[in-house]
Amino acid sequence: MEDMNELLLVEDDPRDVRLTVQVIQTNYPKCKIEVVRDGEEALDFLFCRGPFSNRSQTRPPKLVLLDLKLPKVDGLQVLREVKTSPETKAIPVVVLTSSREEKDMVESYRLGVNSYIQKPVDFENFQATIKALGLYWLSVNQSPPEKSFTEE
Repeated sequence: MEDMNELLLVEDDPRDVRLTVQVIQTNYPKCKIEVVRDGEEALDFLFCRGPFSNRSQTRPPKLVLLDLKLPKVDGLQVLREVKTSPETKAIPVVVLTSSREEKDMVESYRLGVNSYIQKPVDFENFQATIKALGLYWLSVNQSPPEKSFTEE
């Protein structure tokens, strides 16, 4: 794992935020976790706007964990904007949602999501899922090179 990985957690449920952050910090202590609580804030973070205008577009998060049912801008709209922009389309996005609706899964994959995970309701399964997710995306998977974020 690189010295510092950044993960963006887009989640409005405080319990899910707390548990996800706890599991990631316990298992991947070098990972910096940014938490945003609605879709508008997620887009501001990813596109370095508003309160996040001091972020560098050249250092995108290694992974975005995205809930679908969000206030202000829903997760599918966030995914649509991220995956259609040359500056962000290479960022891996994992939908982590309680939605059991097939249409959400179909639309997420059509928009280019890298993975779609239904949140386990059970505490131990949720922990195990987040730990496995972190192992793959933060330790095993190779991050897209910087060239991936520019148009040729």
